[in-house]
Amino acid sequence: MMLQQYTKEFNYNLRLAAPVMLGMLGHTFVGLIDNIMVGQLGTAELAAVSLGNSFMFIAMSLGIGFSTAITPLVAEADGEHNFAKGKSAFKHGLFLCTTLGIVLFVGILFAKPLMYLMKQPVEVVELAIPYLDLVAISLVPLIVFQAFKQFSDGLSMTRYPMYATLIANIVNVVLNYLLIFGKFGFPQMGIVGAAVGTLVSRLIMVVFLWVFLRYKEKSKAYVTNIKIFVLQNNMLKKILTLGFPSALQMFFEVAIFTAAIWISGILGKNPQAANQIALNLAAMTFMVAMGLSVAAMVRVGNQKGLQQFRELRRIAFSIFLLTLFIEIVFALFFIVFNDVLPEIYLNVKDVENFADNTEVIGIAAKLLVIAALFQISDGIQVAVLGALRGLQDVKIPTIITFFAYWVVGFPISYYMGLYTAYKSEGIWIGLLAGLTVSALLLYFRFNYLSKNLVLKKGNISL
Repeated sequence: MMLQQYTKEFNYNLRLAAPVMLGMLGHTFVGLIDNIMVGQLGTAELAAVSLGNSFMFIAMSLGIGFSTAITPLVAEADGEHNFAKGKSAFKHGLFLCTTLGIVLFVGILFAKPLMYLMKQPVEVVELAIPYLDLVAISLVPLIVFQAFKQFSDGLSMTRYPMYATLIANIVNVVLNYLLIFGKFGFPQMGIVGAAVGTLVSRLIMVVFLWVFLRYKEKSKAYVTNIKIFVLQNNMLKKILTLGFPSALQMFFEVAIFTAAIWISGILGKNPQAANQIALNLAAMTFMVAMGLSVAAMVRVGNQKGLQQFRELRRIAFSIFLLTLFIEIVFALFFIVFNDVLPEIYLNVKDVENFADNTEVIGIAAKLLVIAALFQISDGIQVAVLGALRGLQDVKIPTIITFFAYWVVGFPISYYMGLYTAYKSEGIWIGLLAGLTVSALLLYFRFNYLSKNLVLKKGNISL
């Protein structure tokens, strides 16, 4: 009976989270298609996309992390039935996200020369720079889309960002096929073609989401007649106070995975390509946990607005439990198919590159066993982080994520990757350590805060 109070929420949690999962899986699936298509060109091209995207991941983590400040504010306003507060949170969030997107784009352009200072293979850097030029521009529409998406999630309208993402992904895959390989009379652009596909699809994504929200009764009044430059200092400050730490939380996690890409590059182009394959597969399953994290953020935010703190705890723990069950299934899948999955990315019949491809597949298969173990830690930590954002608790979780990834995880990755025989596997053992510490500390933080909220309301029975 005790378990049933949590499992009875599974159905609603999945229905709320499923569109977010599918939308995010759509993003990652396009990354998988990109990698498979680029992998047909060779391991150097695959490593170049990995290196170029490592810069993008850092910028995206800041933009996407910052945009998550919009969701709990809109969810809380929705719980209170306060339209003016919800629209203000969206408008100010949209302004700040657009500004941040432009700043990050310019930052990427200035950061490009760092590639030559990072001891990466020269052939990989020369392929990565023209790819990054175009992909960097797509940061602006991507982060604007995130503002609309987080607002939509805050209203529990999680389906519409999914629809926009799926349309954009279809466009991306088609353009990639035409432009990477030069099909049907289109120019053969190699990995630059993949960058063009990414840019066009992200522009389409913003337009379609705005159209969907514009014609829905619940959201129409929010997304029309926006006086974007009429701003209030108190709401700007509130979003910055929530958004900046949230951006840092995502940055600290993404940055350690990016560091793994760079350390792998020091080991050579084959370890870097193998790292990219394992990372792409792990990202696919991580998107499911991200969907549940959004569900936790929205539902905890709603209950906070309603001041129903016992319900808040019960709903949050039901999401944590559901995440645990799903991640165990993914972990078993990675262990059982660790030898097969990397073969999707490379042409195993390519005689000329047979030795390189075989080495990449062998390294990636070992990494997937470690990835199987950190599925559980990664899923739990992001679900709990969503619940904490729903409580609008961001400062202490930021310190926790920094400690877990950069005081615990990174030194292990760096030492074991470069100074022991474990090499690529050592890098990922460090990732596993960081994620596990993060999951435990964030869980303790949520349990402590939510218990205090119940006690303060005078409801002692927990």
